Amino acid sequence: MTLSIEDAAPRGQAAARRPDLRRMLAAPGAAALLAILGTVALWELAARVLGIPGYLLPAPSAIFATFPSIGAARWGSHVWATLRVALTGFGLAIAIAVPLAVALVRSPVLNRTLYPLLVIVQSTPVVAIAPIIIVVLGAGDAPRIVITTLICFFPLVVSTATGLAATPPELIELSKSLRAPPIREITQIRLPFAVPYIFSALKISVTLSVIGAVVAEFCASDAGVGYFIQFSTSMFKLPQAWAGLFVLAAMSLALFQAVVLAQRLLFPWSLPRKP
Repeated sequence: MTLSIEDAAPRGQAAARRPDLRRMLAAPGAAALLAILGTVALWELAARVLGIPGYLLPAPSAIFATFPSIGAARWGSHVWATLRVALTGFGLAIAIAVPLAVALVRSPVLNRTLYPLLVIVQSTPVVAIAPIIIVVLGAGDAPRIVITTLICFFPLVVSTATGLAATPPELIELSKSLRAPPIREITQIRLPFAVPYIFSALKISVTLSVIGAVVAEFCASDAGVGYFIQFSTSMFKLPQAWAGLFVLAAMSLALFQAVVLAQRLLFPWSLPRKP
């Protein structure tokens, strides 16, 4: 039996349309998604085969079953309470860290005096000083925002100052030879060069903002995902607590991807070149 060119062409077109596994895995996020799904599947299998009690490690099916029972309105109020504090503290950290980094680079005296104090503040566990902050500032969002800002602050200062200081000296000398004012040196030379450093710090700090908000909710709060997790564990409702952890992970991932998207849209030239 022989095949003509007309018979072989449809088969070749069908093979070309067949999805390529390697091409699918090369898609952005595909490998990570498969890894997450595989981990969840192994977790479910282990919980069923080994008979792990639900009060020790609930199966993913039991965790996901708690989402409808809690309700969208209740989830929305807790997520908004945490997200509000996280974003406010994150924005406040940016507003303080970037000008302070500029001041540290511009003034060697200020660098020698303030930088050790910043290291001391960062070395102090925020969990230890969180109750003190809450006592001083009282109830409400203010102490939680301060705690979140303290956690997000240090990576932004260090990375921004590093990027500003790493500006090629020939560019600085060129600006001085052209008698450019210091403000133009900062805004048109140093800050554009430091954009990749700043966004690297933003990606770290935006995930730390969620951690800071949750730490603050553990200390004193009546709403938020951290409060929900603490309440669920105190009532021995482990599936609900794990559901809260999944929500926090999704929130951190969404905020991280938002920063990545902002860099791609606003500063595409700062992204590393693909080989």
